[in-house]
Amino acid sequence: MPSLAEINLLDRAAFTATLGHLFEHSPWVADETWPKRPFHDTAQLHAELCVTMRAAQHDHQLALIRAHPDLTSRLAQQKKLTAESAHDQASAGLNHLTSAELAEFQKLNDAYRARFGFPFIICARLSHRTAILAAMRSRLANAPEIEFQAALGEIEKIAQLRLKDLLQAK
Repeated sequence: MPSLAEINLLDRAAFTATLGHLFEHSPWVADETWPKRPFHDTAQLHAELCVTMRAAQHDHQLALIRAHPDLTSRLAQQKKLTAESAHDQASAGLNHLTSAELAEFQKLNDAYRARFGFPFIICARLSHRTAILAAMRSRLANAPEIEFQAALGEIEKIAQLRLKDLLQAK
């Protein structure tokens, strides 16, 4: 995998191909960040990617949020998640749920999606499945705009960990 110095030298297509996976099925974030090169460190790169995401039109942000799979979704059960999402969910123990836990996740996923129109997003790699369930229950009471902003904040955390993985894979 490339170093930060190498990333700074990539043309737009290669930059987008290299970093496009950081934001689930949304390579536009990397593509629109490319002109901001060079980045002095990974913190600046991550911050600029997040600025791009936050500056996007609401419908682009909503599409990004909706690109994320439901936790423990049918895709997860069928092993059809992106490699990054599978890794993220497994790190929280979501690949080893009891049938009761799986049923509760599915019930909460359905309730959350019905209330907000997008999946519940949390940086699973920074949580344990019991904390995720508690957060799902709690956040169901939030206003839609609060949850929209919470989803973007969690996406920033997810992207930061994925960027770290990319740069440490050397």
